[in-house]
Amino acid sequence: MSPAAKSPKKPRIGAHTPTSGGMAKRSIAYAELTQAEAIQVFTSNPRGWAMPETNHEADALFREKAEALDIETYVHAPFLINLGSPTEDTYKNSLASTAYSLKRGQEIGALGVVIHTGSAVKEDNVDNAWKQIKKGVMPILEALDDDAPMLLLEPTAGQGQSLVKRLEDLENYLKALEYHPKVGICLDTCHVFAAGHDIAKKGGMKETLDLLVQVAGIERIQLIHANDSMDVCGALKDRHQNIGKGFIGVDPFAELLKHPAVANAPLILETPGMEPEHGEEIALLKQLRG
Repeated sequence: MSPAAKSPKKPRIGAHTPTSGGMAKRSIAYAELTQAEAIQVFTSNPRGWAMPETNHEADALFREKAEALDIETYVHAPFLINLGSPTEDTYKNSLASTAYSLKRGQEIGALGVVIHTGSAVKEDNVDNAWKQIKKGVMPILEALDDDAPMLLLEPTAGQGQSLVKRLEDLENYLKALEYHPKVGICLDTCHVFAAGHDIAKKGGMKETLDLLVQVAGIERIQLIHANDSMDVCGALKDRHQNIGKGFIGVDPFAELLKHPAVANAPLILETPGMEPEHGEEIALLKQLRG
């Protein structure tokens, strides 16, 4: 290899971190203790619609500390967001919460904001769900400037009237959002396994990532939620387990880390436990990364 040649880029590894006591203090300390290279945070109550006012001083301190430690940040928007909901209040609140989460993401210097792809709720609401997603979300995307984070679509576990039951269904979402350049994908390994993509079998992770590249394009794969599963493949259950302690196992994560599609997509743990468990899992994933 010539001196000018570079080794392939490797994905960062980190975890979802608590924010109680402030991001600049708690989230950064969590990242330092677990040796996380990237973190994910909530910027509001994940189970509510409240949109707290910005504390610019606290944001500046967080950005300063994250930059000094070279930690990349991502935001997870509230779980209540369902842009395909037939209930008007839920739909309107979902739009407001999505816009707010993107604003907060920009204020803290986040690279992406994750939202769940949601559900049509009723079987006869699917067509309308895609129409209202296009109508409501496109103006939010068009209002983003170059420094704004990407909106990252996270497919769910495929239960009920999920709009993205399988990765192939992401094409409908991307079409609804006119393949906007600010739209990316967050792949959750537990969700995709629950939805029936067998990433636990030998070669299964590569096969699934190849499919995702085919459907969405490699440039849209921006984040990975690295979670094992408490349930078998195709169970349609969203129950995360620690890496190597569930039905996915350790080897598929080694396969994932070698795939070119994740070179620019950090792995974020959303597994049970706190600093001790996440510290061990981050060390394990770094070992698999090589």
